[in-house]
Amino acid sequence: MTSPEDPLPPELSPRAQAARLGGVPKEQADPSAGGAYRAGRRGRRKAAGGPKRRRSRSKTLLLALGVLVVLVLLVVAGTWIWADGRLTKVAAITDYSGRPANGPGTNWLIVGSDSRAGLTKQQQQELHVGSDTGVNTDTIMVLHKGSNGPVLMSIPRDSYVTIPAYTDSGGTAHAAHKDKINAAFASGGPQLLVKTVETTTGIHLDHYTEVGFTGVVNIVNALGGVPICLSAPVVDSRSGADLKAGCQTLNGTQSLQLVRTRYSLPDSDLSRIQNQQQFLQAMAKQVVRPGTWLNPFTLYPFLNAALDSLTVDQGTGMWTLAQFGRQMYQVSGSGGKTVTVPLATQDYTTPSGASAVLWSSSGSATLFDEIQNDRPVTAKTNPSGTTGS
Repeated sequence: MTSPEDPLPPELSPRAQAARLGGVPKEQADPSAGGAYRAGRRGRRKAAGGPKRRRSRSKTLLLALGVLVVLVLLVVAGTWIWADGRLTKVAAITDYSGRPANGPGTNWLIVGSDSRAGLTKQQQQELHVGSDTGVNTDTIMVLHKGSNGPVLMSIPRDSYVTIPAYTDSGGTAHAAHKDKINAAFASGGPQLLVKTVETTTGIHLDHYTEVGFTGVVNIVNALGGVPICLSAPVVDSRSGADLKAGCQTLNGTQSLQLVRTRYSLPDSDLSRIQNQQQFLQAMAKQVVRPGTWLNPFTLYPFLNAALDSLTVDQGTGMWTLAQFGRQMYQVSGSGGKTVTVPLATQDYTTPSGASAVLWSSSGSATLFDEIQNDRPVTAKTNPSGTTGS
């Protein structure tokens, strides 16, 4: 028999070399230890995908989420700054001797002007707005934000009041005189209208917001329409309105027709006031809904339309407008109230022969005092001619 070969020196042993490289357990590196070495086998290594890789993946996800949040914040901040810079501002509110004191709460003067600026002749015909070059106001409202819930008070445009003394753009001085309240806007613009409302009501106004004919049309169209429910049909040849009774979604042109219609309504301007109040509440619901603010294809067209259409006082920014929209939305809730200045007569004839309305001295004084001093309004809520859906 052939005797087995003599063992190799340790430094030449394959086991020892493999052990040094980490491929053979130490107990198998020494042949004298009795361990069997099998060529091609290496020591087991830790399996991949352990806790370290899971921690790395979590860090990556957190980093991606952080970047996304930062990008969203940058977009929101950029949009906010862009929108704030686009606001058209006017010196509507100024201090003067005898101005009502600043009371609790916040008061906005809302004005709907009949400006036809920017309208072509074809658009004037389609919207039934005529071609008058003067600027008047069809809507005058005061929105009060206070501790007893928001209050939206309408002032009839034909209210016969005292217009304070003023100097017109041509430098001609005019003494205080009696006239319809919308004449203040036509004669002296926003500043004279603000002063007239403050001096006749005793209510301190904090902010001013104005929108014209085209603004209503463009804002409503950008929102995709305004859902509203009419208690009766609204048909009027002067405004072009031909709206059925019941729930429907109005486009921009139909919305303008609704808020302008008065001659065919039972109480003329008072019925129109009710429609205007309810329309503004319905539109506010569309503005604050998530579908507007979370959808960029709705949000940016709406912001463009609103910023192109609104005129505000110099102290109003995007935050103030956001608060304004929130209060308009809440007016339609259980804690809100819509009222009109109480009237003594709707059939007053002025010395010049014009038709006007006169306020109830006691009823209006009580209402104005409650708003100015932020007390619960006791005036009767307007009946709802329309309701937002």
